[in-house]
Amino acid sequence: MPNERDEGYLTKDEWIKIGDLTRQCADSCRIDPKFYSQYDVKKGLRDLDGRGVLAGLTEISEVKATAEVDGKRVPAPGELYYRGYNVNDLVKGFLADKRFGFEEATYLLLTGKLPSARELRSFCDLLGEFYTLPKNFVRDIIMKSPSEDMMNSLMRCVISLFPYDPDPNNTAPDNVMRQCLQLIAQVPIFSVYSYAASSFYNKSDSLVIHRPRPDLSMAENILYMLRQDCSYTELEARVLDMALVLHAEHGGGNNSSFTTHVVTSSGTDTYSAIVAALASLKGPRHGGANIRVMRMFEDMKANIDTRDDDQLKAYLEALVDGKAFDHAGLIYGIGHAVYSISDPRAKIFKGFVEKLSYEKGLHDEYNLYARVEQFAPEIISKKRKMYKGVSANVDFYSGFAYSMLNIPIELYTPIFAIARMAGWSAHRMEELVNAGKIIRPAYQSVAEHREYVPLRDRK
Repeated sequence: MPNERDEGYLTKDEWIKIGDLTRQCADSCRIDPKFYSQYDVKKGLRDLDGRGVLAGLTEISEVKATAEVDGKRVPAPGELYYRGYNVNDLVKGFLADKRFGFEEATYLLLTGKLPSARELRSFCDLLGEFYTLPKNFVRDIIMKSPSEDMMNSLMRCVISLFPYDPDPNNTAPDNVMRQCLQLIAQVPIFSVYSYAASSFYNKSDSLVIHRPRPDLSMAENILYMLRQDCSYTELEARVLDMALVLHAEHGGGNNSSFTTHVVTSSGTDTYSAIVAALASLKGPRHGGANIRVMRMFEDMKANIDTRDDDQLKAYLEALVDGKAFDHAGLIYGIGHAVYSISDPRAKIFKGFVEKLSYEKGLHDEYNLYARVEQFAPEIISKKRKMYKGVSANVDFYSGFAYSMLNIPIELYTPIFAIARMAGWSAHRMEELVNAGKIIRPAYQSVAEHREYVPLRDRK
């Protein structure tokens, strides 16, 4: 008869032992901050001004946040380029033609060229061929043991494709491109179906799933599959499409794209590399930022009269002082690791969010976001030593947009993953084409050398 165990399947004594090991481990892991300056180590691979340490080369995208003036680097309005094309120009192009843009952006990121009308149709048709999941996959993988964490469900779905693949370990470019296209098409299905399964089993909701339609855009299909009546407005689909375009790629140095390069350099299979990227994106410091923004606004509305500017400013000051919300000292959605004066994605997306707020009758809520965006940089600069400016980032408005689209908060980070599959696929292909060395940066040991002590002489 096994011993009675508490939550976590461990006894209290076992937890005490684990706690003791944890403390010993933590004590042995603490590194004196002086060593970072002594050895000129950039913690987080970033300089004080937020610029990343150069670790590689890429042609896929470029993030610009500074300009050279009189021989000096100074903050400048942010710019984002996909394969050398300014994202602002890409957006203007497909909006002028009243087209959806994510598929075109994906084609550009993968191939390095803008598609002709014929090439774009062919590419969309090819993606549509991958909308069918393997036989019994929904029953055997998605419906069994549904998780309340959609990112974990997404990782399980992706890695579970491995045994269904007739040639999973083949890293030849044609085979990897086939796998990437399959994942670009199927990650949205995994996300929506996993949420449906979790809601059915964990929330006692009705279970309704729809097959995606090859004739619809990616954004349309997400809304089509997610809603029981399959209906959506044109503006709703265009707002979600814009979110996908703006989240599709963001330079090789962001955590999940860099993870894709690192893991791909080992020679591993596509499914493992993408699961690693998904695991990186799941972290609240990367893909979960818009959820923190939403929770922050919920706390704000519960504790102050948000119509009062003085109360709003006082609340923002309390956030920076670590006296409000989660006491982290952060105004979520304000500031970025690279951008300073502005995040170009936020500037583009903001206009679409405002239009949607009118359609949904939530313009007062939009105005609250706009006022926080206006007040926050000044409050942060007054309270903190600034190495560069701060501004609203794309995640400041994305959570609000998703809430207006009635997308469950559990799917906010998977929506990010759906978009970023385009960038991850391009980075995996780039790493394989330029393969030569496994990525292996150096770590300087600062541990003292010690003499071995026989077991009988240890205390």
